[in-house]
Amino acid sequence: ELIEKLEEVVMIWTKQIRQVLVESEQIRREADDVGPSAELEHWKSRMSSFSSLLDEIKSSRVKKIISILQAGRSKTLKQWKELDGSITIAANEAKDNVRYLYTLDKFFGPLANASPVIMEHIPSLINTVCMIYCTSPYYNTSEHMTSLFLKITNQMINTCKTYLCEG
Repeated sequence: ELIEKLEEVVMIWTKQIRQVLVESEQIRREADDVGPSAELEHWKSRMSSFSSLLDEIKSSRVKKIISILQAGRSKTLKQWKELDGSITIAANEAKDNVRYLYTLDKFFGPLANASPVIMEHIPSLINTVCMIYCTSPYYNTSEHMTSLFLKITNQMINTCKTYLCEG
């Protein structure tokens, strides 16, 4: 009877975790003119969410329940282990992406300043993006790179518009 109750609890957790994973994979809705700092903020938020979820999964309370279910040879554990692995991967991806995107953070300020001086920062910015593409195990996809370049371009356009309107 205890095993059945705990299996119900784990099934509820499984459903909730699957929902978090599904939502995290959905396409983001962003304004057309959003800059590259939004990319960093997105991954920081995602890192926080998945790290909290991972902390909860690794808590002693959850470990005790899983141990009881292991002793009772519960069939729900296979799904649980798969989800645990998926959450770990998502948390690692977010953490890694934040680390790499922080290397671009020093360019976001000059990129946002209303001055055509941004041109002097472009070669270093592009080199840093290339480094991320070549070394990041998660962020080096065409989807991520396209999104990042789009946001960088948006920021450059906004900066130029602001400069022209002030001048």
